[in-house]
Amino acid sequence: MNPFEEKAVPIEQTIESWNQLYPKAYNKNTVDPYTKLRIILMNGTEFEANWFLHQFHRHCNNNDLRREIALSRRIEKQQQMKIANLKPIDETILEHTIGYEQLAVDLTCELAKKEKNETVKKALNFALLEDFDHLYRYADLLEFETNTHAERLVGGYTEIMPGRPTIAHHRHPYDSVRPFVNYKEADLLTKLQIGIITAAEQQTMNYYMNVSPLYLTDIGRKLYQEIGLVEEQHVTQYGALKDPNCTWLEELLMHEYTECYLYYSCYQDEVDPDIKKIWECHFHQEVAQLHKAAELLKQYEGREWQQVIPDATFPELLHLGPNKDYVRDVLARTVRLTADREDYAEVDSLPDDATFFKYQEKVNTPVEDVTSHRVIEQEISKLGQDYRFEEAENPIEVLRNRKSDQTQLARVKGI
Repeated sequence: MNPFEEKAVPIEQTIESWNQLYPKAYNKNTVDPYTKLRIILMNGTEFEANWFLHQFHRHCNNNDLRREIALSRRIEKQQQMKIANLKPIDETILEHTIGYEQLAVDLTCELAKKEKNETVKKALNFALLEDFDHLYRYADLLEFETNTHAERLVGGYTEIMPGRPTIAHHRHPYDSVRPFVNYKEADLLTKLQIGIITAAEQQTMNYYMNVSPLYLTDIGRKLYQEIGLVEEQHVTQYGALKDPNCTWLEELLMHEYTECYLYYSCYQDEVDPDIKKIWECHFHQEVAQLHKAAELLKQYEGREWQQVIPDATFPELLHLGPNKDYVRDVLARTVRLTADREDYAEVDSLPDDATFFKYQEKVNTPVEDVTSHRVIEQEISKLGQDYRFEEAENPIEVLRNRKSDQTQLARVKGI
């Protein structure tokens, strides 16, 4: 599939009525977990498209071009709001959050398994263990507050157990900046995957920051606040991988191509017939926007789209599915890593005066008050052990104790 070879309609024909923009929501009790994950992913993808176009608009001094940007942005926003309303009214903030973290885990795994660029692959594997631990923390809060087991929400496809403890995720901002990837030399799939994961993590960050003050318990509000700041680190990390030397119109073309790729991937895998129609509709809308982006690139930069995407045939499509063995392997090999400027290092190898330790001391004092730790301790107090869904014991010995939360791994030397 090459979306540049598809017939495109004029963008104006993709404007929809209010009735078209308000879809039938899924049933939270019967929805396939990966349908829900695709919805979260595409919501985030459209949010990224919308805000990229806002930034482009604010950095452009040509009103004719700004009008074209405004038209595309309106369609992106219509798509985003339609997708967002697929979430049913009776699905709680915390139930929805389990989907966010399941997406973070399984999406990151799928991207990392295919990634050839070592810098990008290491970034994916590093953040994977942190999102995996976030899933565990939110699942324990869910059980504590509502007696709901998150294993039902994830369909048993994703294990729920400790990863790199969330308390160890808090690092100095200097250590979230990564080397950027040269897009002129990078594989097309690498460029796609950088854009996909950046948008997905950005959506998670925004969701947590927005719902934190809306949550109905103090411990829940604080947990969203704490993990939301970790997600800000992840967005910084992934966004740093993008090539800053691309022009705005190159970026626009790549954004539209990425959306075409994702909608086509979603369409191929979707099991809900109503939602499958939405993916198909949005794919054709994105083809229209992609062709317009190619026109703008030629009009304002005198360049053909092939100079940005030489072979536009879609690479291997994105398929979401279980990744239990992959997570366990990465956990066993890299749980003690932390970020160290542009790279990663085991905590034991850092100098005692590293910024990591200084930042940890600043934000995690006293340890007993750190919310991600307290959530587990209150669950242990209630049940005598934490909540987990694991098919075998944790590959890390110090994470196997279900009656005490681990707060020193990956943040204190010698553990």
